[in-house]
Amino acid sequence: MSDAVDTTITPESFRLDGRIAVVTGAAQGIGAATARTLARFGADVAVCDKLAGPLGETADAIASTGRRVVSSVMDVRDDEAVAAFLAGVASDFGRVDVLVNNAGGGFYAPFMEVSVKGQGALIAENFTQATSFIRGCVPLMTEGGSIVNITSIEAHRAGPGFGIYSAMKAGLENLTKTLALELADLGIRVNSVAPDMIPTPGDALLTTDSGAMADAIAHSALTVQPVRHAGSADDCAAAVLYLSSAAGRFVTGTTLHVDGGTHAASGWKRGDEGRWRL
Repeated sequence: MSDAVDTTITPESFRLDGRIAVVTGAAQGIGAATARTLARFGADVAVCDKLAGPLGETADAIASTGRRVVSSVMDVRDDEAVAAFLAGVASDFGRVDVLVNNAGGGFYAPFMEVSVKGQGALIAENFTQATSFIRGCVPLMTEGGSIVNITSIEAHRAGPGFGIYSAMKAGLENLTKTLALELADLGIRVNSVAPDMIPTPGDALLTTDSGAMADAIAHSALTVQPVRHAGSADDCAAAVLYLSSAAGRFVTGTTLHVDGGTHAASGWKRGDEGRWRL
């Protein structure tokens, strides 16, 4: 009798039936799309965010799929709140199979204009809160699992006006690689998804911070992005689904760039006539 394992990929390979997922920053944008997608593919989902109303809508959408949901209005930068939330997840669900570190954010300001307090807030929101969730979830991943960190294209290029934010996303991307090695023996895969120019409600805040920033955002997709149509939060959710499912079982320590080719362009820009040039 053969001991070979059937590795054929089927539609069921993407199913998450019986899995327990935790998604941070799930009130809107990529987090909301991810939480809803994981539920549609069979996962029970625990979600958190500081925006009560939109988070309630996400929780209702999960429940409408027939999946169980745990929801908490909280600040992910609060370690005590994180611990209490995960204790509730453990009590209600018993374990965690998927962790999606999506919460994060920033504001436009040159590095020399960022105060020490502002810097601390950016570090906590984009890096240390993710490490808190990882430390809290790994002991609950008793059957192995998948950790997906939502970073940014800014983790892979300069971020003028977003220096601390970019540095923290780069740090999280590097941590992803390290944890892919350190947690492998526990059966836990660790990957990142790096979006660029995915329209979300948070964009409205960026475009009001600075006229120059608003202009840069408005034109970047037209001059740099090879794929001519806009991306969506659901495109990122699809990448997270793949990395969370059995279909991505041999993928760890890597980054999926969901950016329409912006990272690949690396300075190349397309003119109005369609030609690419540096």
